[in-house]
Amino acid sequence: MTLPDPSTRLPAAQWQSLRETHQARAREWTVSCRDRLARGRPHPVHDFLTTYYQHSLGKLEAWHPGLGIALEDAPQASRKIFRPPHYVLHDGWIQLDPSCLGPKQRGRLSWMRDLLAATRDRPGQFACHGIHEWAMVYKGHELRHGSTVPLRLPQAEIDAFVESQPLCCTHFDAFRFFAPDARPRNKIQLGLWSREDNEQPGCLHANMDLYKWSYKAMPWIGSSLLWDCFQLALAAREIDMRASAYDLSAYGYTPIPIETEAGRREYEAAQQAIAERAAPLRQQLITTLDKLLALPQNSPATS
Repeated sequence: MTLPDPSTRLPAAQWQSLRETHQARAREWTVSCRDRLARGRPHPVHDFLTTYYQHSLGKLEAWHPGLGIALEDAPQASRKIFRPPHYVLHDGWIQLDPSCLGPKQRGRLSWMRDLLAATRDRPGQFACHGIHEWAMVYKGHELRHGSTVPLRLPQAEIDAFVESQPLCCTHFDAFRFFAPDARPRNKIQLGLWSREDNEQPGCLHANMDLYKWSYKAMPWIGSSLLWDCFQLALAAREIDMRASAYDLSAYGYTPIPIETEAGRREYEAAQQAIAERAAPLRQQLITTLDKLLALPQNSPATS
């Protein structure tokens, strides 16, 4: 087959420098994370980035150029790193080979693209105030972080606050962790297959999930966008847990007290700031997936 013409060609010295820069940046996170995990020291905020989001630290460190970028062949390094089936060597240049995508892979990426676009096109909602984390511990049903951090309010006060507020969660993967008695209180009874009908760009978790969709779209979207989505997820997770009913002071986090009017205003401002950061990243994901899915399906290329 004929490979799509790359929009950018990177000489060997340039792409190796980019790879080294990415690895150094990623290892500022991964090395300390590995050390903490080896010592058996849980973290109520950061562990979410390595457990719920099941992208290995090694894969986060790996560098990929992304669709439309060709790398000058450097046989001592590149052929060990950029291997088939995703990569092909052609006329001294290495680039991603879209022909390796099978129908199932294309179908998953197409579904992902449609979910991202539906989320983008829906008006943002900023009235949930992060009560989902409180709904998860309602009536003490399951304290997921109870072994590492205490609650910062008595259980009775947590329950009373949940009962005093409208629950309007739009994100299934948050809703499914609600305590059983809290689920009927939510405005919408969310389901796995109705995500495209409900996810919206103001949702902290929908924006956090850009990290999930980006690593599921690797290596096509490239490590630069993956890293930006990871950084966004980390910032969103910190807000998520600061607004929870847990006391994270031992980890250096000050609470966002959503049980107060001032705290709800603080949360809404932080939620809007995350949404503003997320919007261009979501669009980059959509644009790259559009380009990838528009390419014709052919038989695999040969080097």
